[in-house]
Amino acid sequence: MKNIKIASAQFENRSGDKAYNLRQIELLAKDAAAKGAEAIAFHECSITGYTFARSLSKQEMLELAEFIPDGPSILKLIEIATKYKIAILAGLFEKDADDKLFKAYVGVDHTGLIAKHRKLHPFINPHLTPGNEFTVFDLYGWKCGILICYDNNIVENVRATRLLGAQVIFMPHVTMCTPSTRPGAGFVDADLWKDKTANQEILRAEFDGLKGREWLMKWLPARAYDNAIYAVFSNPIGMDDDQLKNGCSMIVDPFGAVMTECRTLDNEFVIAELTPEPLTMAGGYRYIQARRPDLYKDIIGAAHEPDQQVSWLK
Repeated sequence: MKNIKIASAQFENRSGDKAYNLRQIELLAKDAAAKGAEAIAFHECSITGYTFARSLSKQEMLELAEFIPDGPSILKLIEIATKYKIAILAGLFEKDADDKLFKAYVGVDHTGLIAKHRKLHPFINPHLTPGNEFTVFDLYGWKCGILICYDNNIVENVRATRLLGAQVIFMPHVTMCTPSTRPGAGFVDADLWKDKTANQEILRAEFDGLKGREWLMKWLPARAYDNAIYAVFSNPIGMDDDQLKNGCSMIVDPFGAVMTECRTLDNEFVIAELTPEPLTMAGGYRYIQARRPDLYKDIIGAAHEPDQQVSWLK
């Protein structure tokens, strides 16, 4: 298995403006490819925008959503991937022939669609249908998985994806800087973004504090460490509808260490070279081998009615 160079990006998307968002994706993909990246990952709903969908009717959602793989945004992604010789992972709303709606994240390369994941735990719009499958696919000889935002909060999802063979898990998000029951959580004042240069010290303190990065670092490294996987985390920067997001897209190695991270207040990407050796050197690999599922298979598999609570939507 050869080393692979993966980029994780952040950019400020526009709500419902697919043409603009795809243009930003193309610009970042072009630059990442020129710097040697073989794949680039963007955030959840990076093509369509995200938070504004909480107020859309079903008809409006159906107009926004696309068929996969034949929708125009997927065809554009494939065109970009082919032009710059780079695999691209990005998100959008999906519809099917029965007018069911899904939160989707896709991977494409010059051959076409190579992966599609439907979010297992969607919540931004009441008309969304949860996905019911884990996703593992091949990317240049590496086994990769996809879990979208809230999917990663349920530790069983990450472990299941790892047990299905994933060595890299793409974790696209639109997260942080929202109210929660956790101490220190809350919105960041959107007025600060109107002059982000003058307010950069205040913004960085807010983005890196308990509203943002400090919370992320309580759990993201653990997902990578416990499962001995590379975690490719992508998150938007700037305004997403009426909410300010803090970016900090990053790649975390199987030891739980941050390999590289976006640290500016602008559209940006970072690249890490993934090597196979840490996959078996990290403690998580040994812990997986030491599991005793006979002790807990009936506990974990017991009947349970899901009750998903999202504080900031209330």
